[in-house]
Amino acid sequence: MTRNIILLGPPGAGKGTQASRLEQEHGMIQLSTGDMLRAAVKAGTPTGQQAKAVMDAGGLVSDEIVSGLIGERLDELGGDTSVIFDGYPRTAAQATALDEILAARGRKLDHVIELVVDEDALVDRITGRFSCAQCGEGYHDRHKQPKVAETCDVCGSHEFKRRPDDNEETVRTRMAEYRAKTAPILPIYEARGIVSKVDGMAPIETVNGAIEAILGG
Repeated sequence: MTRNIILLGPPGAGKGTQASRLEQEHGMIQLSTGDMLRAAVKAGTPTGQQAKAVMDAGGLVSDEIVSGLIGERLDELGGDTSVIFDGYPRTAAQATALDEILAARGRKLDHVIELVVDEDALVDRITGRFSCAQCGEGYHDRHKQPKVAETCDVCGSHEFKRRPDDNEETVRTRMAEYRAKTAPILPIYEARGIVSKVDGMAPIETVNGAIEAILGG
């Protein structure tokens, strides 16, 4: 059965982790607008060329261009592939555009899953994370230290790194932006009865189980 879902939640809520699980377990494809934009520009597709011209001029890519990207990608995938929308829609106008894009391809939105987080706990989660500079294995100051101090469990490297934007000020700014821009689309989908809320602060396995239960319902 083909499914079309939206994963909602602020940066650090675990959308990427859960989307990867769904890709592995159900063969779904994650549609991240940022990734698609870079890929379309690199491939030189018609929409990619439009986007490149706008970006080269220092402008912001319009809703129309983003919608075009999504349409192009859905056409590439064909009608039998289930998809996860990540980072889109962000506004009421984009929500309307997505309905039109899906309808034109005989698809409809099945679920909107919001990963609900506690802001203070999320700040702790993000500011404490670091990774192996060699293989990318993830760690955390309090929740997941390497088994041997300063040595990666996976590859044995002694080099670690932190993302420069993983600081409290940046995280709280992102949270405020999420609430201001993305939260307003929730009532649109709540009115259709397709919104489910999951505790994004729960362990990864628990969150995955809750999402599986929603998709199985």
